[in-house]
Amino acid sequence: MIGYKFVKGYRGNDILRESFNQLAYDTFGISFEKWYKLGFWTDKYEPYSYIDGDKVIANVSVNQIDLVIDGEHRKAIQIGTVMTHPDHRGKGLSAELMKKVMEDYQGADIAYLFANKTVLEYYPRFGFSPVGEHQPLLKLEAVRGKELPLKKLDGCLQEDIDFIYDLAQRRKPVSTKFSAAGNAELLMFYCTYAFPDDIYYCPEKEAVILMKVEGETMHLFDVICSKEIDIEELAAGLAPAEVKEVLFHFTVESTSDRLISVPFKGEEVMFVITAEGLVLPEIFKHPITSQA
Repeated sequence: MIGYKFVKGYRGNDILRESFNQLAYDTFGISFEKWYKLGFWTDKYEPYSYIDGDKVIANVSVNQIDLVIDGEHRKAIQIGTVMTHPDHRGKGLSAELMKKVMEDYQGADIAYLFANKTVLEYYPRFGFSPVGEHQPLLKLEAVRGKELPLKKLDGCLQEDIDFIYDLAQRRKPVSTKFSAAGNAELLMFYCTYAFPDDIYYCPEKEAVILMKVEGETMHLFDVICSKEIDIEELAAGLAPAEVKEVLFHFTVESTSDRLISVPFKGEEVMFVITAEGLVLPEIFKHPITSQA
C-alpha cells in the first residue's frame, strides 16, 4: 500500500510491539505484553501489519495450530486480532493483509477465524463460510459421584504458571472428534490473562481445570491432563451441590443420556475454509482456550 510499510515477525522490536499492543488495547481492550514477557509469544503467533512510521496502523494475525479432527491431526491457521486504527479505516488495509496471509498459508488443511456479528458479510469475500458450533451440556443427577478435592492455582504466580505450562505441553487432547493440539502457549494466554482466578488442580486426576460457577451452572473451560480422563465423571465430581448443569466450552465425547448438545450462542461466529475432502463434524465446539 502506498505510504505504508508491510512488516511481520517483529515481536522482538520493542517500539513496534508496543504500538501493536496499544492498537490491540484500543480496539479489543487486551494487551499481549505479559504473554510476551512470560515467553509464550513464539513463532506460532505472527502479526501481519502495516505501519506508518513506527506506528502499527492495521493488523491481521496468524496463529499456527494443530487441530485433531475425527482422530487425525490437521495443520490449521487461525486468524485473529484483525484491527485497523480509526484514522486509517476504509482504505482496504485489512483486505490486503488478509490476502497476504492466505497466500502464505495455502498449504494449510484448514483456515478459520471468529468474527463478531458486525462483520459477518466481510469474510465470505475471502472464501470463508460460517459454521455453527454446539456446546455440550451435562444435566447433573441429584445423587453425585465422588467429590474431588481441588487445589487453587494462581495464574499470576510464576510457580503455578510453570506447573501449568509443563502439563500443557504433555497434555492429551480432550476429544478425538474435535480439539486442539500443540497449543500450550495460546492456552497460557488464557491462564495468565483471561482466567487467572479460575484455575484448579485435581491431584486425584492429575489434571488442571479451568472452571467457574455462575448460579446453578458450572462452566468448564478446559481440562489439562497427560492421560485419558472421563470428562463427564470429572465434571460430576467437581460440581458444588448447588450446581444443576455443567456447560462445556470444548467438545466432549460421550454416549450418556445426560449429555446433550445445545447451539452455541456466543458473540462471535466461526468462519472456515477447508482443504478439499476435509469435512468438519456436524456437532462440535471449538475449545475456548485455543481461540486466538
